[in-house]
Amino acid sequence: MRFLSFTVVTAALLSIATTASAETASTTLVVAATFNSRTSLNVSADVLQFDVVSSADPAVAMVDFSARARTAAGAQVVLSIEPLQEEPGPQGPSDTQTALTFSGVGEGTLSGAVAPSGLTVAGRWTGSGLRHGTLVFALRATAPGKYTIPVRFVLSAP
Repeated sequence: MRFLSFTVVTAALLSIATTASAETASTTLVVAATFNSRTSLNVSADVLQFDVVSSADPAVAMVDFSARARTAAGAQVVLSIEPLQEEPGPQGPSDTQTALTFSGVGEGTLSGAVAPSGLTVAGRWTGSGLRHGTLVFALRATAPGKYTIPVRFVLSAP
């Protein structure tokens, strides 16, 4: 009798399992996720200091940077610089004319003149990653003296 009960129960369980597996369905689910870009920038200085000895020779200051970005594939990452005062003046006469230029060393860095106000693009890369480089600034001034230029570096990604 036990054997007959066991056989009936086993047959019933197999029947239920077969019915349950016949009711199993599968589907495809598409998920779209949007991630915001993230940037991180470390610079060795945010104040440029120059000692102009002669108007014939530019004074030089260097800033090392480490720029990290996580962004969409193919998106641009831009490093910019902005002087925080319009005309750098020496500690002395205020009628001095100056010109500030920069030259980039490292992948994606640029060279050019720093705009007296607003942002100037100093580097441009495509996609995520870590970039290291140096920006070499040259100041030409009509009067010798010590010049201090506070600057702001901005790393942006869409």
